[in-house]
Amino acid sequence: MLEALHKNKLISDDVDETIDETLTYGQRLADKIASFGGSWTFIIFFFCILFGWIGLNLYFFSKPFDPFPFILLNLILSCLAALQAPVIMMSQNRQEEKDRERSKHDYQVNLKAELEIRMLHEKIDHLILHQQQRLFEIQKIQIEMLSEITKQLDSKVNQ
Repeated sequence: MLEALHKNKLISDDVDETIDETLTYGQRLADKIASFGGSWTFIIFFFCILFGWIGLNLYFFSKPFDPFPFILLNLILSCLAALQAPVIMMSQNRQEEKDRERSKHDYQVNLKAELEIRMLHEKIDHLILHQQQRLFEIQKIQIEMLSEITKQLDSKVNQ
């Protein structure tokens, strides 16, 4: 961070891009599955499958492949939940890691901004100090000039 300050280098990179570049294929897949699993498309699609399954087994077949308590459907739903939960947890953990990196990055940017502001304050204080010294010198010259003028006026008045 101090190196970036000395070299006048930017540290405001896109953290999401940096993290996304390091993701493996499995992590990207888990994120896509989690985003699909939490969408309205999935919910509507899932309800259509459920109602289709129940409708086929109750009304369409004379001898249903999964009779009324729908044990096979329960098994499939349990397997889906057992697989979907860890995938969603992996995606949430990765999102938490992104948030942590984002907050570290924000802290670094804020720290650099604070240091830059302090340096600007020091420069302005330095300029003000030199300006005051210069004003004192100008005042001293003006006083000397005024005293010379008053001496000349006094000498003219006395003549």
